[in-house]
Amino acid sequence: MRHAQWFLLVLLLIIADQVTKLLVYGYFKPNESLEINNFLSLTHVHNYGAAFSFLASEDGWQQYLLVTISAIASLALVIWMIKTSKEQVLKLTALSLILSGAVGNLIDRALLGFVIDFIDLHYQNFSWPIFNVADITITIGVILLILVDYRDGKRSK
Repeated sequence: MRHAQWFLLVLLLIIADQVTKLLVYGYFKPNESLEINNFLSLTHVHNYGAAFSFLASEDGWQQYLLVTISAIASLALVIWMIKTSKEQVLKLTALSLILSGAVGNLIDRALLGFVIDFIDLHYQNFSWPIFNVADITITIGVILLILVDYRDGKRSK
């Protein structure tokens, strides 16, 4: 397979995401928090919705919708990766990051009915929504993909 190393990266990132979530799930009760410093705490929360807890207050139907959307998006990302030239290293990196995060959160939703979040960034009265490793890989991947597409767009002009 010509993209095997990218799918290996995806697998390793999924494992990292799942291991961190299992550790939090095993060592912290829901809503339990451990302050690391003035900016970071580990706080075990269950997100029943999507990004920033969108749809979290619904009565359960959102789980099926989010699992379906995540599965379709993951399949689309796999196809996109396969169709991307192996010379497009930054684009393949971005797609690998996004795919690993999508699958990591999909696993949680499908098996648990919620996503385990635990990285809690805060300062004084400001608190960012709690997130996880999969969210980090998705965010970095999307930013990288935007930068790559912007760069490629500039080159084609």
